[in-house]
Amino acid sequence: MPSLRFTSLPRIVLTLIGAFAAARLCLWLSTPLPWMLGPLIATSLASICGAPTASSVRLRNAGQWTIGATLGLYFTPAMVEQIAGLWWAIALAIAWALLLGWGFGAWLYKMHAPYMGELGARRLHATTYFSGSIGAASEMALLAERQGARTDLVAASHSLRLVIVTVTIPFALQWSGFHGLAELAPPSIRVVNGQGLALMVLLTGLGAAGMLWLKRANPWFLGALLVSMLLTMAGRELSAVPQGLINAAQLVIGVSLGVRFRPEFVRTAPRWLGSVALGTLVLMAVCAGFAWMLHAITGLPWVTLLLATSPGGITEMAITAKVLHLGVPLVTAFQVCRLIAVLLLVAPIFHWLQKRRPQ
Repeated sequence: MPSLRFTSLPRIVLTLIGAFAAARLCLWLSTPLPWMLGPLIATSLASICGAPTASSVRLRNAGQWTIGATLGLYFTPAMVEQIAGLWWAIALAIAWALLLGWGFGAWLYKMHAPYMGELGARRLHATTYFSGSIGAASEMALLAERQGARTDLVAASHSLRLVIVTVTIPFALQWSGFHGLAELAPPSIRVVNGQGLALMVLLTGLGAAGMLWLKRANPWFLGALLVSMLLTMAGRELSAVPQGLINAAQLVIGVSLGVRFRPEFVRTAPRWLGSVALGTLVLMAVCAGFAWMLHAITGLPWVTLLLATSPGGITEMAITAKVLHLGVPLVTAFQVCRLIAVLLLVAPIFHWLQKRRPQ
């Protein structure tokens, strides 16, 4: 993905103009998540058709920084206490995600072993295993590369699944009548304060810088989220985040997802992409069933648990929860814990499976 250089600046500007127009159209059509889905869909279609779209890494990072800082404002002491009481449900959701990712990878292997034998069993196992893992797309591609897998197929799998989930779930929720439900836990502060906002930008920026220094996954989102959470939990209400910044953050995140889809993306291994798309729809269906089971046990809203356990990305699902008022802290907590577990456990599980697999 190109960075913000002079040579790519006109392409980035034109892409942003098109994305803004798509967002305004979605606002007029009253679609869900207009500031993210409009740019995502428009940029994806333009990219697939060969348009010279481009995304700025710096703008994407700033968007994740903004969303992370915004979501942290929902973690009031009362909400944190409620989440802590659900530790067992979060642990169950983590185990479910790991099992689901393994099952998806095993299914991909069974589907493609007859057609991709030239890779060899071990390379194909690595390719399908890391393609099936739920969450941490860029990190899964890196782990797959270390195992000699086809990283292009791994990246394509995660990109396609993320876009399908991000587009499908908000539309399904709106059509089902879940849009606009009362927020389970409103943010701690709703008023924008100039000095407080400046201090918040500084502190959350330091949090992101700390995560970068530690080389953690998704540092701009998680670093800002962590600092904003700690401030809210301590009762330090500095400022709300202006809605215009939140909209702009959603727009650049949507663009960053859309530019992944180039004409060659569709032409590369169409059978692979078809199986990933089909598998993603099945994943969403079984995750909906798992969320219903947790709903029956905990009494929490099913739709909130659907977002919390869906096979989508943490930033996109948290944005969906915020815009549709569907329990931001619960969704964020479930997704963050799952992300950490996936990063820590997916590689060791792969090595354990390899030792048990007949040579």
